Amino acid sequence: MRIVIFYILKIVYVVNVFLISKTNFDKIQPMGLCKIARKSKEQVYQTFTNKQNKFLAKKFSAVPFDDRIVFAPHCMRNTAVCSAVEESSYYICVGCGGCGISNIRNFVKELNYKALYVVKGARAIDKIVKEQKPKAIVGIACFFEGVQAGKMLKGSGMAAQFIPLTKDGCAATSTDLTKVEKILKQ
Repeated sequence: MRIVIFYILKIVYVVNVFLISKTNFDKIQPMGLCKIARKSKEQVYQTFTNKQNKFLAKKFSAVPFDDRIVFAPHCMRNTAVCSAVEESSYYICVGCGGCGISNIRNFVKELNYKALYVVKGARAIDKIVKEQKPKAIVGIACFFEGVQAGKMLKGSGMAAQFIPLTKDGCAATSTDLTKVEKILKQ
């Protein structure tokens, strides 16, 4: 029995030595671990926002369009051609056609929503909500900002729907316009 165990251990050792000698450690990138952690965090945000959307969908659908506000992030603007009017903490899209916000503006006008704000940050949302008092909002943002806005609105009794950006970052971002239109029409 001892001899069998000895040979099994020897085989395991030889296989491990062989595998290690064939591994090119120069190609292993330590940043790969960071990407895994980032994806996990994004998945957590995605799960949270999807549950919130499902939970509030019926309440959101019951609110008339003219009692709803849409918030889009300023990072979606194409600053090279954008002719939006800048207010203190947000922009008003004029429909120049330079980015996806122009399409969102068209949906909002077509459905007779209360307003579309291209916001510079979460504080602007809080201020606008307090002033305009909408019964429902649609927020377009990266997952992190969406979760933050969700926490900010918790307990407000307001129905909200979140649409994530499909291209993340701090400039030239985008979202799925088909999904935006679908949620706006709920």
